[in-house]
Amino acid sequence: MKRRIFISIHYMKLGGAETALVGLLRAIDYAKYDVDLFLYACRGELIQFIPKEVNLLPEIPIYAQIERPLKSVLKDGYFRMVTARLKAKVKTWLYKKRKGLKESDAGAQFIADAVTPLLPPVNPDVVYDLAISFIHPHNIVRDKVRAKKKICWIHTDYSSVDVNADMELPIWSAFDHVVSISGEVTKAFLQTFPSLDDKIVTIENIVSSRFVRSRANEFDAYCEFGERKNTIILLSIGRFCEAKNYDNVPDICRRVISILISAQFPHSVKWFIIGYGPDEQLILDRIADAEMQDHVIILGKKVNPYPYIKACDIYVQPSRYEGKSVTIQEAQILCKPVVVTNYPTVKSQIIDGVDGKIAPLDNEGCSLGLADFIMNTDMQKRIVENLQNQDMGNEKEVKKLYKLMN
Repeated sequence: MKRRIFISIHYMKLGGAETALVGLLRAIDYAKYDVDLFLYACRGELIQFIPKEVNLLPEIPIYAQIERPLKSVLKDGYFRMVTARLKAKVKTWLYKKRKGLKESDAGAQFIADAVTPLLPPVNPDVVYDLAISFIHPHNIVRDKVRAKKKICWIHTDYSSVDVNADMELPIWSAFDHVVSISGEVTKAFLQTFPSLDDKIVTIENIVSSRFVRSRANEFDAYCEFGERKNTIILLSIGRFCEAKNYDNVPDICRRVISILISAQFPHSVKWFIIGYGPDEQLILDRIADAEMQDHVIILGKKVNPYPYIKACDIYVQPSRYEGKSVTIQEAQILCKPVVVTNYPTVKSQIIDGVDGKIAPLDNEGCSLGLADFIMNTDMQKRIVENLQNQDMGNEKEVKKLYKLMN
């Protein structure tokens, strides 16, 4: 008899966690397991990549109001939801004021605590063998789903974000297991929640080499980068937000060009960024300030970024912090030289000089490291050869999930 798995996530937008979920769903053995997927709102570009074997549960309208604009929620008559979210906003503001913070990730938990009591159970007639909350906050799987065993996922480097630990601890503690995507992510998480040590298990983000390579061949993006003569094409992919550090890319690029000119290197650079998010105008302003309009180019949202990775010369991840980057792994699968900044969890993913290059996080150090790597074609060739000799896909990680059910 098949076992039944429940998985929930907000929606299937373009993002690292959502891409990781697609990898997990594509790795599950559907001859042995039935999977129900519940989205708070049935939207997002990645819905099309959910395997046909997955049962996408019907949307429950009130769940879709959790992240909609408040004006729209009010217009549609969800008055209690509006009140709950406004109270959460006030609590978040008071919390940040008390701690002297401009930004905090605690707001998501304030909202979850406020709105969850208003929500009906999800598929209440079914008791699942396993229920998975794939993205924080985890209140809904804890309170609204019936299951013999429940697990939740960590995707964030907790050493780099502010959370209200006292408020979150009861949520995490209610789960049988907490899944971390890397050893470094585990270490950071346990600094905030040391009492959860016995619940932690590691399951890396699952990325299929076959899936990435097949999508990389769907079209040729080579010409989309424009004139390439005497030009090194750099590429970055990610959400335009604080974590990804794209606001510093124009200054880093300006410094790199200056270093290459001083070294009489015969090539310049163009740095393309694929993504979207709240910092787009900030990035555009920084491009103008650095006079890098001809060298730093925003390509916007791309449902299939893999042909662009295949067509670039070097993939760059200039992040301030990461959990574990899916796009780095995808670039490695496509055998691209990768340069990443030295954020706290980077060594869980990159061996410096072997399968990528780690550069300092500050702008000056990053530009020196990146420029040196651009000129060091021998190191680039070694890294590419190393990547060609190993499979960076890891579908076998799904077996760890099966083990948790036994």
